Amino acid sequence: MHAVRARRSAEEFPRADHLAARIADVATDPVPIEPDVAAMVANRIIDNAAVSAAAVLRRPVTVARRQALAHRVAHGAAVFGVDGAYSADWAAWANGVAVRELDFHDTFLAAEYAHPGDNIPPLVAVAQQIGVCGADLIRGVATAYEIHIDLARGICLHEHKIDHVAHLGPAVAAGIGAMLRLDTETIYQAIGQAVHLTTSTRQSRKGLISSWKAFAPAHAGKVAIEAVDRAMRGEGSPAPIWEGEDGVIARLLGGPDREYRVPLPAPGEPKLAILDSYTKEYSAEYQSQAPIDLARRLRARLAASEGGLDRIEAIVLHTSHHTHVVIGTGSGDPQKFDPDASRETLDHSLPYIFAVALQDGSWHHERSYAPGRAHRPDTVDLWRKISTVEDPEWTRRYHSTDPAEKAFGARAEVRLADGEVIVDELAVADAHPLGARPFGRREYIAKFAELAGGVVGAAEQRRFLSAVDSLADLRAADLHALNVVIDPRVLQAAPATPPGIFG
Repeated sequence: MHAVRARRSAEEFPRADHLAARIADVATDPVPIEPDVAAMVANRIIDNAAVSAAAVLRRPVTVARRQALAHRVAHGAAVFGVDGAYSADWAAWANGVAVRELDFHDTFLAAEYAHPGDNIPPLVAVAQQIGVCGADLIRGVATAYEIHIDLARGICLHEHKIDHVAHLGPAVAAGIGAMLRLDTETIYQAIGQAVHLTTSTRQSRKGLISSWKAFAPAHAGKVAIEAVDRAMRGEGSPAPIWEGEDGVIARLLGGPDREYRVPLPAPGEPKLAILDSYTKEYSAEYQSQAPIDLARRLRARLAASEGGLDRIEAIVLHTSHHTHVVIGTGSGDPQKFDPDASRETLDHSLPYIFAVALQDGSWHHERSYAPGRAHRPDTVDLWRKISTVEDPEWTRRYHSTDPAEKAFGARAEVRLADGEVIVDELAVADAHPLGARPFGRREYIAKFAELAGGVVGAAEQRRFLSAVDSLADLRAADLHALNVVIDPRVLQAAPATPPGIFG
């Protein structure tokens, strides 16, 4: 457990004690990768490809892809969906947007929240451009997940309205460093640069949420690649970046008197954090995953009674502080009740999500967000009957370090017209490792098959899955096999976008 606090410039503070140095030590520790960790890395590569396929024709993904395609090189990285080699930073940019666009990949929630699967696109891009074998890619991804999740465990960003990608930048830098087997000094400098350049405000996830929500993690990954490149060339970074007198903690987070405690693996301790993260069955903010399953369960009870859902007068969801203030009515965002709100905003509206799941008994990454769906009068009426409140017990469970107790669910109290109150609760989503239907390799493959259907040909799907199965044995020359190629005729259906600086 590493204690982190602000330090005066005149204070004695050995460099070895800097958080960036401790992270660099973890990245250079040659501890073997556990087999279940390697298997989960493969699962998450499949998961990222699945959600990228589902998003490939959406406008933000199309914009990012067209920007990347303007940076073709002789020996580079792959851009999702297309053949050819492109500059690694731009390939990471395009692929990062594709992964993040639908808010449909993995998550970790603690003091801060994270989508650690955002580490994979920049690491794969660098591996493809530099020429790294599959085993080293696994090492890098496991390291990036470890650092990202450990930072999320120890340092809350949203309390101070800092966007969660501030933990992604240093995680990518550490992961690339581990993958390329760089020395601790180079990784230390790259981490400092990445933290400095990827710290931004939470306005990207507040109020009227725009497509930048998908671009923000891709930007952090791209910046981290550039930071590692500069550090490899001998360039330094602001230091100490977290603890400095005018550093991140003192000026952007808790201030000079705040201490954070970040858990990091000891020397020789395996990097297991990826096993504590969880993917999504539904394309919606993670804290709505369990409520969607809860709504589906409640629907069966309500639909069986006379009057069905029309009997509902009010629904109160008792949940954690974080769920209440980020995607619930505690946010104070009127946009969360606006039928004209963007998809990104509806994705962060638990009342909307619960209303639609209650009415439909399901959730779909496109149909559930369609403008016509959001404007249905009966949906709008039900939607505005739903509110959230913080329950201290759900907040305690949200922050619990005991995996068996940690929960991201809610208790629903449904008041009916005749005065009856129906109460039900669900602690974790059905797809969670402790849920009713936990995801394993079979479920990841099924998710890929469903989302890639109609976009990726059957033979290409089989080829990609075969490459992932042999990930640990892939030679450097074979890493482009991790890209999914889509028939150009399919990509022609992508929306037209105006030209920019890059053509």
